Amino acid sequence: MSTLFFVNDQQVEAGPDETQMPLLWFLREKLQLTGSKFGCGIGQCGACTVHLDGAAVRSCLLPVGKLQGSRIRTIEGLAQGTRLHPVQQAWLDLDVPQCGYCQAGQIMTAVSLLERIRQPTEQQICDNMTNICRCGAYTRIHKAIRQVADDQADKITES
Repeated sequence: MSTLFFVNDQQVEAGPDETQMPLLWFLREKLQLTGSKFGCGIGQCGACTVHLDGAAVRSCLLPVGKLQGSRIRTIEGLAQGTRLHPVQQAWLDLDVPQCGYCQAGQIMTAVSLLERIRQPTEQQICDNMTNICRCGAYTRIHKAIRQVADDQADKITES
């Protein structure tokens, strides 16, 4: 039986022979969405993070057959045309990435955090940003999240 779900607002279909395929590989191999990376394959590093119905999940652990009717958002689905998502823009403005390998997963986790908690404390950032960055860019990652949160607060105050 086929599985129908949405990826970046486009309906996709996984055939019966693909139901056990991890979402990460379906995205990369079938849909050519290569922003999500393979890191560990056991859900610990976070390089493969995407949003499932708004929540950050590790796509390397998620069989496609479990996604019937679900909505997936990948790093490729964050920008609105040529306008980057505020988290993506903050990453660029603050030169967050070094090698960049983990950054799609870091950004997706940060977006999920900021969608749930508009003004996270430093402790909430630490508790939620559990992705591994082998380059050690954690200070800049936290600074970018704080910048986006502060910008959101400024926009609310200006209204």
